[in-house]
Amino acid sequence: MHEDEVYRTFSSYLKERYGKKVYKLPIALPVTCPNRDGKLGTGGCTFCGSIGAGYEDMPPSVPIAEQIRQNKAHIVPKYKAELFIPYFQNFTNTYAPTERLRDWIDEAAAGGDIAAIYISTRPDCVSEENLTLLEAVQEKYGIDICVELGLQSTNAHTLARIHRGHSLAEFIDAVLRIRAHHLQSCAHIIIGLPGEDRLDILEDAKVLSALRVDQVKLHALYLVKGTEMARQYEAGEIELISREEYEARVILFLEHLASRIVVQRLIGRAPASHTIMANWHTGWWKIRDHIVDVMRERGTYQGRLCNYLNGSALRR
Repeated sequence: MHEDEVYRTFSSYLKERYGKKVYKLPIALPVTCPNRDGKLGTGGCTFCGSIGAGYEDMPPSVPIAEQIRQNKAHIVPKYKAELFIPYFQNFTNTYAPTERLRDWIDEAAAGGDIAAIYISTRPDCVSEENLTLLEAVQEKYGIDICVELGLQSTNAHTLARIHRGHSLAEFIDAVLRIRAHHLQSCAHIIIGLPGEDRLDILEDAKVLSALRVDQVKLHALYLVKGTEMARQYEAGEIELISREEYEARVILFLEHLASRIVVQRLIGRAPASHTIMANWHTGWWKIRDHIVDVMRERGTYQGRLCNYLNGSALRR
C-alpha cells in the first residue's frame, strides 16, 4: 500500500504494475450461466437479474473490437487512459466452448495498448482446458490474465439459501489451479447477504487471505427488480443491513484481509431503473469516501489484524 492509503487500491496497483494510466473496459459476450440454462438450475441466483451484472455493457451482438473502440472513445478524453483491460463481465464467460473463448480473447488482445484481460466466471466453470488456454494467451501476448470468481460468501448455508449452485470447495479448487497456471485470481464478495453477520465477514477475509487470492471486489447487496430476493424483501421475508452496518463490516473485512491483496472496489453500483434498493439510495463514492475517512480517523488499515496465519497460536 502507498503511505497515504488505508487499503491497497486498484488504481495504485495498476499504476505500479504498468507505469501508466490504465482503465478497465466492460465487454459483453453472448454467454449464459449453468445456473440459468438448466444444467444446475433455471432461475439463477436469487439476487441475479435477467441481464446479470452488465448494466454498463453494450449488447453482446456488438463485435468485441467495436465495443473496445466505442469504450475508448468515451474513456480516453475523460480519464486520459493509455492502457486498457478488456473485462469479460457478464454471466459465466468460461462456460462457453473453449474455442469460442480463444477467439474472443484473441480479438480483445489484438491491440498494442492492452495491459491485461479480466474474465468473470463461476468457481465451478474453471476447467484445466480453460486454464491451459489462458496461460498460453498470457504468454503469447505478454499480458496479464485475471480470472474473477463469483464466490459471494464463504458460508455454505448462505450459498445454499441464495441458490448459488456451488460451495466453498469449488472456489478453493479454482483458486489453487489458477495459481498453478501462473494466472491471477479475484474473488467477488457480497456484504449484507440475508442471515449473515460480522463473523461471516471475518471468515470471508480470513479464507481469502489464507488462499492468497490476488484481488478482491466487494459489493453491497442491492435488490434487482424481478428477482427472487426482491420478492422476498417485499414480502418481509428478509431484511437488509443499514449503511452504517455495511461500512462497519467493510472496515472489519479490510482489517483482517492480508495487505498484499488488491481491493478492486469497496462497493458496487447498479442503476435505480433496475433496482428497488441499491446502496441505500446514496452515491457509491460517498460510501467509499466515508469508509476511508473513518479508517483514517481510527488509525486503522488493511491487514492490521491479519495475524491469524502461519501458526498464530505458537506466537501467543
